[in-house]
Amino acid sequence: MRTPRFDPAPLEGDARFTRDRASGLVYNRAQSRVLYADTDRSDIVYHANYLRYFEFGRANLMRDVGFPYAQVEASGYVYPIFDLAVQYFQPLRYDDPFFVYTRTGDIDRVRIRFDYVLTHAETGCLVCRGHTRHCALNPKGVVVGVDPITVATWQNFPR
Repeated sequence: MRTPRFDPAPLEGDARFTRDRASGLVYNRAQSRVLYADTDRSDIVYHANYLRYFEFGRANLMRDVGFPYAQVEASGYVYPIFDLAVQYFQPLRYDDPFFVYTRTGDIDRVRIRFDYVLTHAETGCLVCRGHTRHCALNPKGVVVGVDPITVATWQNFPR
């Protein structure tokens, strides 16, 4: 599989957000390093740990737009994942620095989507990309409409 092009540039001087020059899409950017505990016997990040990196990116995006998950849950909503996908292009190894780029995706009455791109922070190489889809629930587990603050977050996310 040919690795897609991803070329992020700071958005209007705010390093928290970037615009992919290849697609024009805006992403929130978070940085981390690979922990030893994230690697497997072959000295690369275990495939399922990329989902933890997606969660890190989601939480960072929500915090940066002023609506952290703790506040979402305190307002009576939870958003479990019901669908996800990951395409892997190049592995990360122990202590590699990386960026998680996260953006708001589709939204409808009861579902939201986040899109992700991970790159090696030093080489810029694309590591993986993917998405998660979430369903809005109340604390009793009943499907409800997406909360108004999340709707506003999607509507006001930088374009």
